[in-house]
Amino acid sequence: MEIDGDVEEASRRVQVRFITKLKAPFKAPTTAIAIPSNLTRLGLSAVVNNLLKAGKDDWNSEPFDFLIEGELVRMSLENFLLAKGISAERVLEIEYIRAVVPRKEEEPSLHDDWVSAVDASNPGLILTGCYDGLGRIWKAAGLCTHLLEGHSGAITSVSIINPSVLESGTDLLVATGSKDRTLRLWMLDADESMDHPTKVTAFRTLRGHSASVQSIAPQASGDMVCSGSWDSRINVWYTKESDTGADLVSVKKRRKDSEDVDSQSEGEAASTLVGHTQCVSSVVWPERGTIYSASWDHSIRRWDVETGKDSMNMFCGKVFNCLDVGGESSALIAAGCSDPILRIWDPRKPGTSAPIYQFSSNTSWISACKWHDKSWFHLLSASYDGKVMLWDLRTAWPVTVIDSHKDKVLCADWWKGDSVVSGGVDSKLCISSEVAVQ
Repeated sequence: MEIDGDVEEASRRVQVRFITKLKAPFKAPTTAIAIPSNLTRLGLSAVVNNLLKAGKDDWNSEPFDFLIEGELVRMSLENFLLAKGISAERVLEIEYIRAVVPRKEEEPSLHDDWVSAVDASNPGLILTGCYDGLGRIWKAAGLCTHLLEGHSGAITSVSIINPSVLESGTDLLVATGSKDRTLRLWMLDADESMDHPTKVTAFRTLRGHSASVQSIAPQASGDMVCSGSWDSRINVWYTKESDTGADLVSVKKRRKDSEDVDSQSEGEAASTLVGHTQCVSSVVWPERGTIYSASWDHSIRRWDVETGKDSMNMFCGKVFNCLDVGGESSALIAAGCSDPILRIWDPRKPGTSAPIYQFSSNTSWISACKWHDKSWFHLLSASYDGKVMLWDLRTAWPVTVIDSHKDKVLCADWWKGDSVVSGGVDSKLCISSEVAVQ
């Protein structure tokens, strides 16, 4: 007898047991149950929510993701089992985790020009750089507390030198890089409470690049900062006057428009790393003696700060726009290029320069990428296609697409472990919050 296909499909069931590392109230009974094999992630999420809300009148449905043998399910259960060669004859253990999606979108924080740079490494504030030449400190969405005035060109990069300042109670130290070819260091009271933005002047200007500063990164100790530039060089600078010795000279700023301007100091580079042949688009300083850099010359390099030599040189065949180091044992290199592909390398694997992961859901250049500092699996990417995507290495598809911007996204970062901040050509700082990363 011929059986209707839909009836036959509906009759296929598989025995499963849902398990989780989540705490109450997200722990479901671990009893094996039979479910239709054609369920997708949304259907599995509905089943788990039904199990969780049993006897709870006030339960609010929660989106979940699902792992089978360590891999995220991104198709129907039946197709996943077939693709992975997993038998459906036994009780299948399915681990569920809270889905990595924003549960809240804050009101955008407006700037006067493109938001080109963001650093959200301090849980109490966000630092942005803008094409109007101003840096800004934000305590929350729409709440700007400080304006950093002094650059004569667009700000291209920002960095919080001492992100743990709220715990230590010391002043906030930040650095900004600009198209005016300088870096500037700023000191401010992060706890200062004002009903309007406080204007801050840099206490030190760092000169030494002959072209636009494109990227800056601090050493973890906060004693030094490095910068990559369109002049193809990486400069290393001291952030404290006591460390700079003869390299630091006190200068009385010249009269400007017949008015006295506050005195400040100027610093010279402690050392310069030479090797790239085009713009150094991105630098990171994950370990005390090691700097990573990405360049428009199609290469990623790893530098020994003490010797000034590069100990690793990887070529991709594409212009690099951004770079970050993190993931497993803080050893994986993520980078975005002048194409829609986010690439990830493991430099611990000898004899290969091929990426171990390539994610290609964007439709334009990747402008920023950032690992989550508490997860080996999660990172974000921003793109000129106007989207921010959240990735989990356990699946080839983005786990979330954030579509808050109306134009190119130029920068993005994680904030407080559960929020994503981004800025772009639409002159907005956007905050997507309550993202559950485990």
